[in-house]
Amino acid sequence: MVDAPETDEGWFALHDFRTVDWDAWRDAPERDREAAIEDAASFQTHREALARSDAGDSAVFSVTGSKADLLFLHFRESLDELDRIQRSFEQTEFAAYTERAHSYVSVSEVSGYVSDEYFTNPEEVDDGLKNYIEGKLTPEIPDDTYVSFYPMSKRRQPGQNWYDLDFEERADLMAGHGDVGREYAGKIKQVIASSVGLDDWEWGVTLFGDDPTDIKDIVYEMRFDEASSKYGEFGDFYVGRRFPPADFDAFLAGESVPTPEGDDAHGHAHGKSAHGGDGHHDHEGETAHHGSESNNAGDGDGDALREELADLDVYAGKPHGEDVYAVGLYSDADLDELESAVDELAESFDHYDTHVQTTVYEPTTEGSAAVVSLWDTQSAADTAAGFLNDLPGITDKVAESDDGWGTMGMFYTVKPEHRDDFVEKFDAVGDALAGIDGHRQTRLLQDTNDENAFFIDSRWDSQEAATEFFRSDAFRDTVQWGRDVLADRPRHVFLA
Repeated sequence: MVDAPETDEGWFALHDFRTVDWDAWRDAPERDREAAIEDAASFQTHREALARSDAGDSAVFSVTGSKADLLFLHFRESLDELDRIQRSFEQTEFAAYTERAHSYVSVSEVSGYVSDEYFTNPEEVDDGLKNYIEGKLTPEIPDDTYVSFYPMSKRRQPGQNWYDLDFEERADLMAGHGDVGREYAGKIKQVIASSVGLDDWEWGVTLFGDDPTDIKDIVYEMRFDEASSKYGEFGDFYVGRRFPPADFDAFLAGESVPTPEGDDAHGHAHGKSAHGGDGHHDHEGETAHHGSESNNAGDGDGDALREELADLDVYAGKPHGEDVYAVGLYSDADLDELESAVDELAESFDHYDTHVQTTVYEPTTEGSAAVVSLWDTQSAADTAAGFLNDLPGITDKVAESDDGWGTMGMFYTVKPEHRDDFVEKFDAVGDALAGIDGHRQTRLLQDTNDENAFFIDSRWDSQEAATEFFRSDAFRDTVQWGRDVLADRPRHVFLA
């Protein structure tokens, strides 16, 4: 019996090809098309937010030719994640205007052909080879590039049966095959993913390059190599060009994608859409923020309130000249389970310079725990909202648009020796608030990683009611008392 080479698997891949029902798209009311564009951009922005993290990668491509219009490409750690992504796309408004033209499921793979020693004696493999193999197993999708995808199998016919060859002969043939590929180092990046038992062919090959003729040349030259000319069989080829989610409107309008830099045909900026930049915003999770664009703190009255709080030495936004944008959600999941999920998510968020912190707070008395995520930009917070919404046990959003004036998130760090005094004082203030017209609920929650850090969620019928309290003598007295017990300035982040 011929020995099969050992393999190692990494991320799973989903190539989801879509055609657009252009007749239905043209006939749809403008408001419906706008909602679909925003939904598509939001969906893809969430997926691409994992770029440069350890959890996967995603991209969308405009496909040239008649086989499809779009390719949504996703790499993830598990097949279950791909399944969830596929189903969540079907929930978007945009999905109603598309049909699946083709799909392909596979898993990134390296085999003993690359290095038999990697499997038989991994301790002896040098770091350079290990890094190369890890890169093959957890591939990144290059920015602003062309893609070519095709499936392939090895022949199993008399006189050309790849699986009748012994390992050494197969390894020699694959080495020669690899020599051709290495001539295109720096020009072509390829992802080889096994689909044995997962899809119709044995492998799915994805090629990325900045010049489509480089893609043509490498495939052409490899066809003359014996590993392909004698033993290779190929399926349909698909070619496309990557574009950012913010360009869905340009794509559907028949314009160039990616949109040329500075071209603003649709009246809004194009550019970064996954984090820290311009583009469409996500509405899957509720994003709450304060700043010059906030409905709460951005109008004249809000700015005046900022100044009054500043006079009390209370932080009210714009630290170091920048705004902080906050996302808040409540969860009734087991606290350990929630913390574990948030820690994993925060580790991914830390790949972005725009991430300030993501924290779990537990209630000091009763109620749900809260997860609060702070970001330097609104687009980054919008993107984070979608991922936070997938945390276990989510029951409520910190700032519901139909729930009065939403909330004010008030963050405090207390001197350790006054921690108990602070909690006791809050109980007294809470009792007093219960009798104020327009007040709904105020809760105190404690940072699970820092027992001296607290978050207060305060809900009101209206902005006017909350503002009246902030301008009251009772609030000023509380702030004055806090100067002795707080380790730094209180932070009043307006959430709504």
